[in-house]
Amino acid sequence: MTNAFNRLAPFIQEYIYHHNWTELRPVQIAACEVIFDTDAHLLVAAATAAGKTEAAFLPVLTVLHNHPTNTIGALYIGPIKALINDQFERLNGLLKTADIPVYHWHGDVAQSRKNQLLKNPQGILQITPESLESLLINKHHDLVRLFGDLKFVIIDEIHAFMGSERGCQIICQLQRLANTIQSQPRRIGLSATLGDYSLAEEWLRSGTDKQVITPTIEVGKRQIKLAVEHFYLRDDINSSAIYDNYLFNLTKNQKCLIFANNRTQTESVIASLRQIAQEQAQPDIYHVHHGSISASLRQAAEKAMQEPHHPAVTAATLTLELGIDIGNLERVIQLESPLSVASFLQRLGRAGRRGVAADMRFVCVEDEPSQEAYLPEQIPWQILQCIAIIQLYLEERWIEPIKPPKYPLSLLYHQTMSILLATGEISPANLAKQVLKFPPFAAITQEDFKLLLRYLIDINHIHKTEQGKLIIGLAGEKIVGRFQFYAVFADNQEYVVKQGTTEIGSIVTPPPVGNQFGLAGRTWEVLEVDFKRKVVLAKQVDGKATVYWRGSGGSIHTKVLRRMRQVLLEDVEYSYLQKNAKQRLKIVRELVQSAGLAKSNILQLDKNKCCIFPWVGTVTYRTLERLLNSFCRESLEISSIGGINPYYLILKLGKGKFKNLQPEIASLCEQRISAEDLVSTAEAPEMQKYDEFIPHPLLRKAFAHDYLDIEELRQQVALWNCPE
Repeated sequence: MTNAFNRLAPFIQEYIYHHNWTELRPVQIAACEVIFDTDAHLLVAAATAAGKTEAAFLPVLTVLHNHPTNTIGALYIGPIKALINDQFERLNGLLKTADIPVYHWHGDVAQSRKNQLLKNPQGILQITPESLESLLINKHHDLVRLFGDLKFVIIDEIHAFMGSERGCQIICQLQRLANTIQSQPRRIGLSATLGDYSLAEEWLRSGTDKQVITPTIEVGKRQIKLAVEHFYLRDDINSSAIYDNYLFNLTKNQKCLIFANNRTQTESVIASLRQIAQEQAQPDIYHVHHGSISASLRQAAEKAMQEPHHPAVTAATLTLELGIDIGNLERVIQLESPLSVASFLQRLGRAGRRGVAADMRFVCVEDEPSQEAYLPEQIPWQILQCIAIIQLYLEERWIEPIKPPKYPLSLLYHQTMSILLATGEISPANLAKQVLKFPPFAAITQEDFKLLLRYLIDINHIHKTEQGKLIIGLAGEKIVGRFQFYAVFADNQEYVVKQGTTEIGSIVTPPPVGNQFGLAGRTWEVLEVDFKRKVVLAKQVDGKATVYWRGSGGSIHTKVLRRMRQVLLEDVEYSYLQKNAKQRLKIVRELVQSAGLAKSNILQLDKNKCCIFPWVGTVTYRTLERLLNSFCRESLEISSIGGINPYYLILKLGKGKFKNLQPEIASLCEQRISAEDLVSTAEAPEMQKYDEFIPHPLLRKAFAHDYLDIEELRQQVALWNCPE
């Protein structure tokens, strides 16, 4: 055993001996050195199953053992309840013989257990950002008693927080805590899927004057088994049965996780597998795990997956992507493509622990395109995306960089109201001083904040007293009085789609008026968008419904799309493609070669329709779509814009205008058009939970900076004329 082992608390050394560890892992030794020998923050960036959790807790628990605190000594913030529950059990085992209590705190934990902590705050508190927000508000006057001697904050799966308002919320919470207790606890960030460590270090140290140390960890090569297969779903029952039976045989008698990109898919696949099992008189080993499932059923699924030597199959969304240790998992199945390389790695990381090769199967399904279908509808986008994501990791070890939003206005409202609710009343100057010092609001000016406060007073979310103090207004009380207020993410932000008074379904982000989208197997054109009521009025139009529709939100990076183009145009065979997938790729490669897609990004489909294959990510695609809407409708006589973000755009142009399309786009990209020019004064896009309470000029500014990227569009359009 190493010197690091000798410095650990005696109860930890005993635990290690008892569990027959032969040595500490490199990441654990490195973490001990940083915690014991420096006062820096620590970023533990290491592969799944490398021992990151212990790397954080072994030295932290040693410090708490050697220097007991009078309050909560370590705060652990986790993204989901399942991960907190898992870590709670693991820590309890480690702390059996120690005098350091551990508490977990979220919506499923009994109040009696929470009261124990409130009565005698000690040890470790494991919590979600939402429950921490509740403590900051409701226990505002007890914060020093609860956290006054706080030494460490451990943030797990930081990649899941960094690029979101939820991650910005955590930074605000830590700043509020530090202001109250008059000290800055050391921060430890954990992640297995970070591409750019400097971005993570910058995020982790936000608002503090300490440096972040990220130890370089040498890791051995990991064994992985990958397979990608493809199925057509035809109108006949037989094709569906072939697909269902393929999945059933992949999961039969296995400990298996099935990941889907939306909740509907998880429900559907488990219903099909359960039905086949019943027909074959096989045991029911099937579970569903997502945010709409009750706590008891989620926990039953988690327990079944962790039970050794017993087959279990669970279909999940993001809820089982993060952290939870399923040591005996034999296989991961991904339905369609994940959105990102990071997500692929997280899901791959669920399998292959305990020294076994990680086994992951991708299964892509599409409706069989007719011979008359336009080219973009004959391209198997999901197979291309799977291959691109796999290749980007295998070839470059590339993972998407994560940047926080520049204008988190919904969070600005949330933290303003949260501080008012916690303090009861406060002067405008003091409120501004507190809020604008939070690192996530660095881009918010004094004038921006004044505009927000005046607006909130106007709509009675805030009331100004005769003494000039600010308090929560009557309208604001209705918002902050609900437990949902603690979360900065909305439970349901989708826009209801209606044809007249008939509800068709819902979509995440409404396309601009005149554009087309797919829903319920049909194609629709937007007639009107009511941003306040979140309603899209649409009419059904001719044309094939889109091949692919993703019900959940998410952003795909431009590098993934560029690699998809390469997959389509290169003559490379990938060893992990199975028979159907290999044949499907061969067919589409021949198709795009004959269509001339290698030579041009814009192809004519018929006399007045054309298709743009921009090969850009979600944000840049949105920017191109708005550029066309704002500057090209009249000059090119565009009557409709449809497509699937970010794969392709179909335009209906005026007679003889096709030849002008690419030169016009190129010319516009050379002009001094800003992102703000693509947002009309008549709109105020509401993208986040509390955007409806933000003044419209601020919303337009935030949308232009955080949801559009004119600079990347310029760079990518410049490549359209450069054959590779």
